[in-house]
Amino acid sequence: MKEENPKKQFIVGLGELLWDLLPAGRQLGGAPANFALMSARLGNHAVVLSRVGRDEQGRDAVATLKPFPIDLGHLQVDPQHPTGTVSVELNQGQASYQFADPVAWDFFDFTPEWQQLATRADAVCFGSLAQRSAVSRQTIQSFLAATTSKCVRIFDVNLRQHYFSSEIIEESLKLATILKMNDDEVPIVMQWLALDRDKSIAHSGAAGLINAAEILLEEFPLQLVCITRGGEGSVLATRDEVHWHKGIATQVADTVGAGDAFTAALTHYYLRGAPLEILNDAGNRWGSWVAAQRGAMAPLPEEVSASIASKIGWTRD
Repeated sequence: MKEENPKKQFIVGLGELLWDLLPAGRQLGGAPANFALMSARLGNHAVVLSRVGRDEQGRDAVATLKPFPIDLGHLQVDPQHPTGTVSVELNQGQASYQFADPVAWDFFDFTPEWQQLATRADAVCFGSLAQRSAVSRQTIQSFLAATTSKCVRIFDVNLRQHYFSSEIIEESLKLATILKMNDDEVPIVMQWLALDRDKSIAHSGAAGLINAAEILLEEFPLQLVCITRGGEGSVLATRDEVHWHKGIATQVADTVGAGDAFTAALTHYYLRGAPLEILNDAGNRWGSWVAAQRGAMAPLPEEVSASIASKIGWTRD
């Protein structure tokens, strides 16, 4: 059954907008932008808050996003720094990254316009990568602090290269409602936070993931911890409940944007009060669909969207 949606939620993807330089060619991406696009495709009013250069790459980024149902009216344009790019190498469908540095999204300006948007947000997704510069880190944290108490703040850890620190991770967790990371990131996060108390988290499989989630829920004001496991599904944990999903069988084209689609779907249903089972299923179904496509912003036929929604099969009580 199709989920009822009496009102669009105002959802923000806050962070990097960049060009993925893939072996097969250039694709527009960036985790917060991918998140916002999928949020829009699910029927929300989704906004990309980022910064591009006053260059051909920046103009191309805006032109590429214009056909999609996404709010581009609040992008910043940097007169000095170029639009971001990342070289992506694929090994059996798995991506590795090399980011240009510095670029436009290292210089977010916390304008009165962005501050006003923060007060309207029902949800905002942010990560660690766009906080690699002190300027953008301060803007992101100021934006999160300006949101209302009802706003759902999703910290998608998204560790890339050396662009993270224990300070960035800890401060982000203090501001987050939901933490999302993959199973490879779990032992890194726990080590950097000095929370790997029994040193077994990296080696104890499913039990280690649950242990890590429980520790993080104790240490920080989180409501939900989400750990994705690639083709093996995901686990969601609150202080009262744990739910496992075994994953969706997928012929993977590449994994670029799959995790962002997972996060967007999870957020969409979380805002509507869905149980963990639905959050997990929605995240896996949308993540697997993106993984089966080339790039993060493949065309989405209406019949595909309707089919996935019907398989999730949730209606608001």
